[in-house]
Formats: sequence, C-alpha cells, structure tokens
Amino acid sequence: MLAVAVLALGLLTRADHVTALDAAIARHFTWPDGAGPAPLITFMKAISWIGGGTPRWVLVGLIAAAVRYWGGRRPALAIVAAVLFANIASSLLKAAFDRPRPDLIAHLDHVSSASYPSGHATSAAALYLTLALLAPVRWRRPAWTFAMLMIGLTGLSRIMLGVHWPSDVVGGTLLGAAFALAAAWWARSERAGPA
Repeated sequence: MLAVAVLALGLLTRADHVTALDAAIARHFTWPDGAGPAPLITFMKAISWIGGGTPRWVLVGLIAAAVRYWGGRRPALAIVAAVLFANIASSLLKAAFDRPRPDLIAHLDHVSSASYPSGHATSAAALYLTLALLAPVRWRRPAWTFAMLMIGLTGLSRIMLGVHWPSDVVGGTLLGAAFALAAAWWARSERAGPA
C-alpha cells in the first residue's frame, strides 16, 4: 500500500496537482532570499550532509555494525538492504517522474537529479525505521524517538534548503518506510522458521 501511495503521489506531482499546495507549505519554511538565520541554515546543511552521499553510507555501515553486535547478522543485513534497495528505487522513480526542483529560493545545497521522491527522505526512513523496528524492547522507545527526530529533521532540511517540495519528502518517506517494513519482516522471519 505504501508503494501504491508513492506512485499515486508521484502521478499527482507529475500532473501539477500538488504544486500550489507544495509552494504554500514550502514558503513557510524558507526565506525569500534564501538567507535565513545562519546557525539554523548551517545546522540544516549538516543534517542534509549526514543523509546524502558518502556520509550516508558511512552512517549505514556504522549502524549496521552496531546492530550486528547486538542483533546478529540478519538484522544488520536488513538495514543495509533496506537503504540500498530504497535508494535504487528512489533513483528509478526520479528518472521516471523527472520532476523539476523547486525554484522558490536559490538552492542552498548541491543537487544533480530530479526532485521526486527525495532521496534523503527515502534513505532516512529506510535506515531509521528499520533500526527502530528491529531494536530490542529495552531500546525501542529511544530508537523510535531517534527515528522520528532524524526523519523529521532530514525532510525539513531538504525543504528549508530549497531543494525539495514537501510532497517529494512525503513520497520519499513513504518509499523508505515500505522498504523498512519489508526489511524488518525479513529480519524477523528467521525467528519464525528457517531462512
């Protein structure tokens, strides 16, 4: 159902049915000249930096190593697989929908691909939701709090930096969540029977 929602939202963005709403929401989180409070912009750039490119994969590797230590091989592989396959799907959907990036403000981060869905939001949801879903019971509440915080900050950073529409972030989050659920199901299936 999440995958269907991603495709449906993508079709709505392609047909320009959500552009006015996107712009109205985005204007509340950006500054007309793109020069908001410097510490806030720097913080949002740091959040985006963590969620993209090489830093993203370093973080995935570190989290997978930690999960391998307390959860075993299969949950660690599930985390890597969730982010990897979510990113592949995001790239394919970007090429398919080919949505232009926002033009409300000058982009405050480098971009090189289409807008929908947000790859950063996809990765954040895939990584942090898989981690939260697989966390041991005693760590579950902090894991969910951390996941919601990082997913929210990552999505907000992409909008505030002027490089994504809100619907790109929603679509990416739904896409990442779909892969997180699939990965967590696969990791837990070992307990129910042979892999």
